Order: sequence, then structure tokens, then C-alpha cells
Amino acid sequence: MENNNIFKTGVRIFRPSEVKAIISVIPKADYKDKFEALLFTGMRYNELRWLYKHKDRFTGETIRIPSFKQKAKHKERYVRLNTNGKRAVDHFLRSKKNLPLRDGWNANLRRWCSLAKIESKGVSTKTTRKTWESWLATMYPDKTPFIFLSQGHIDAVSVEFYMMLPFTEQDKKEMDSFTSGWM
Repeated sequence: MENNNIFKTGVRIFRPSEVKAIISVIPKADYKDKFEALLFTGMRYNELRWLYKHKDRFTGETIRIPSFKQKAKHKERYVRLNTNGKRAVDHFLRSKKNLPLRDGWNANLRRWCSLAKIESKGVSTKTTRKTWESWLATMYPDKTPFIFLSQGHIDAVSVEFYMMLPFTEQDKKEMDSFTSGWM
């Protein structure tokens, strides 16, 4: 599948079949929870690390987080979650440990890609975030303002980066089980 890989600004975006393959090879349930929390929230790595220390910001339905960017137009945002996201965040927040340092997580991602026989070029802590936003924009094109605000982006940035990606019809069918119920 190497020739069909999707990249945006050098960062790899996964297809649903690749996410399934990666989840199947992650050896520890705790790390599966962490991976799924990153994927199903679309949060930045440092934001999810922050959430672990501020568990009260998860209402069971949404996550209220401050902006970590000084130039951000919005000083706070609500991350919308579907059933998969709520479950993943709940499991992540019950973990005994927070996410590891960024370099350790990147090494884990590369190892899991190798085990799943997936090319790891461009895979990083940004991959799950870009994957999730791409999937949501593909599956809910009529909800893009909500998606982009939930992700902490403005429309112009997200339209350029996350829409019109070369997902196949099979990808879209498989995305449905991941994204269903988001809104």
C-alpha cells in the first residue's frame, strides 16, 4: 500500500485499514487506549498530556481545553466526541501513566507500523490528529465549521489541508464505523 500513502505537509495520514492493523499489533491495552484517545479526539499531543493532569475538563461528552498557542484566535475550545471518543478518553484517563515523552511515542508508532507492515515514513505524533480531522471532513463535509472549531482550526487552514484527500470508497465505508455519531 506504500504507493497509496497520503501525506499532508510531510505528515502521514492513515487509512482506516491501517489504523485497524496498528491497533491489532499494539501489545498493551494501556497503549491502545492512548493511541485511540489521540485518534478519536484529534487533540494535539501536548493537549492530551495536559488533559491527563486536568481530568475535570472531560465532561463525559466533550473536553474543554485552553489554547496552547499564543496567537490563537480562540482562547478556549470544546473538543466534540463521538461514542468511540468518549470511551477512549475515559480509558485513557484511567491509565496509570500519562503519555510518554514525544520521542518515545514516535518510536512506538514506528515500531507498531513495522509490526503491522505499514510504511512509517511521515508517521509522528501529528499523524492521529491529521488522520481524525481528515476523516471527519470527509464523512461530514456539511459540518466542517464544527469540525474545524473542535480541532482548533480556522476554515481556511482546514479546507486546504484536510479536505479533498484521495480516500477510496472502501476507506469511506470503513471510516463510518470510526466516525459514526460525531455530532
